[in-house]
Amino acid sequence: MEHLDHKKKITIMIAIMSAMLFAALNQTIVGTALPRIIAELGGIEYFSWVFTMFMLASSITAILVGKLSDIYGRKPFILIGIGVFTVGSLLAGFSTSIFELIAYRGIQGLGGGLIMSTAFTAVGDLFSPRERGKWQGIMGSVFGLASVFGPTLGGWIVDNADWHWVFWVFLPFGIVAFILIWSLFPSVEKKPGEKVDYVGSLFLTTTIVPLLLAFSWAGSKYEWASGQIIGLFLATIASLAIFILVEKKAKSPVLPLDLFKNGIFSLANIVGFILGAGMFGAAMYIPFFIQGVIGESATASGLIMMPMTLSMVAASTIGGQFMTKTGKYKMLAITGLAVMAVGMFSLSAMGPSTSVTMVVVNNILVGLGLGMSFPVFTLIVQNAVSQHYLGVATASSQLFRQIGGTVGVALMGTMMNVRMNEQMNEGSQGAGDLAKNPELAQKLQGLDPQVLMDPERLSQIQQQIPPQFQEAFSAVVRMLQDSLSYALTGVYFTAALIIIVGVVLTFFIKEVPLRTSQRTEEKKEEEAV
Repeated sequence: MEHLDHKKKITIMIAIMSAMLFAALNQTIVGTALPRIIAELGGIEYFSWVFTMFMLASSITAILVGKLSDIYGRKPFILIGIGVFTVGSLLAGFSTSIFELIAYRGIQGLGGGLIMSTAFTAVGDLFSPRERGKWQGIMGSVFGLASVFGPTLGGWIVDNADWHWVFWVFLPFGIVAFILIWSLFPSVEKKPGEKVDYVGSLFLTTTIVPLLLAFSWAGSKYEWASGQIIGLFLATIASLAIFILVEKKAKSPVLPLDLFKNGIFSLANIVGFILGAGMFGAAMYIPFFIQGVIGESATASGLIMMPMTLSMVAASTIGGQFMTKTGKYKMLAITGLAVMAVGMFSLSAMGPSTSVTMVVVNNILVGLGLGMSFPVFTLIVQNAVSQHYLGVATASSQLFRQIGGTVGVALMGTMMNVRMNEQMNEGSQGAGDLAKNPELAQKLQGLDPQVLMDPERLSQIQQQIPPQFQEAFSAVVRMLQDSLSYALTGVYFTAALIIIVGVVLTFFIKEVPLRTSQRTEEKKEEEAV
């Protein structure tokens, strides 16, 4: 589609960005609202699964649709993605338990994977690698804008209305996005001679699912050395071995193994995995610190998060323009990851006495680093492969980042729960005083840090405490805040170390100047055939 006139490309990009905005808004609005949702539905121990299930489902569809969209075109899959995502959002709003919410988030993930993978690949269809820098930055800004409006609106909804509307408020955007894609996005004919690799797709799925389940359940639902976790890892290894054998013989493999012989492709995806682990594994817990540790409302949490997203938008846009102008990207990626690591280290130094201003400053650092680095690695992967593999290469980039995010969320969720329980087990003097009164002890039975995200419930409990026990009750609340803070700062510190590894690996990525046209590459492919 590179041959289309500029005006036509712009209209197609508007349609693509409308679909991305719909998906991104529905993802980001959940962040600040989820602590309150968890407080009502219960199940803080399953909190990470709300994100894990989404990323698990989106990881599977993202990689599978990569090859399919290379064969059948991007349009049908982005339309299906919008439809599935809309249904998942509608159902999520009807959730009556944490388990229903997790299941419906899985449906959202199936649609989200389709939308994101095809959207980023479509940019590669429309523009040369050199031009993509600018557009990847703009698409990153779409996520940033969604991150500005989504959390703020999500916080306002749970503070002033029914939380179910968090999942319903943007449903009209889905209809608009569907209409725009249907009317503006060009259809393409199926590539002759290409067949769907059903067997490879099956074993790729059976490799990803047990791997992510193992990381999600280990340390929380089951012990790391339990038979269930070991069995899942063994199933992953067995499926991976079969997948490799199948792909070597497949005429049109779902994930061509030859791509991994390309050092740039492989290393960029490894760093993308690390970026996903550090970013998703820590950023999702920031609203917990704001609401649970320093006691701000959900609405205030959204406002406090806003500077981070605004800095991400600015850095993403400026970084994209820089790549298009210079054709270079390596130092931008290194600088972005380094700044993000500094931000994570700063987050790890926070505590209950941390001021809102300091939280904002730390969030801005994370946002700047994320905005500079996030769009780069997909572009590196696209620039390293031929146009023929654009869809599957882009999908692989999404897959590695999503798997990294899933593993990061799982590991850091386990770490948070372990550290929180360790700190709570130490007890407090206030808890001992309250325990002397059996009636009060019963009221406080099962009290854990998730109550900190529900100010109304906490206030109701406090009102039931006699005056002579108010000081002791305050000591219990401080103990809960300290426990949550201790758990979260450990998560941020670990994320910073992970990002540092990404900085080091990025130095070893060979920088190939961004191509100024797809046509030269396509001509070479035709001559080779």
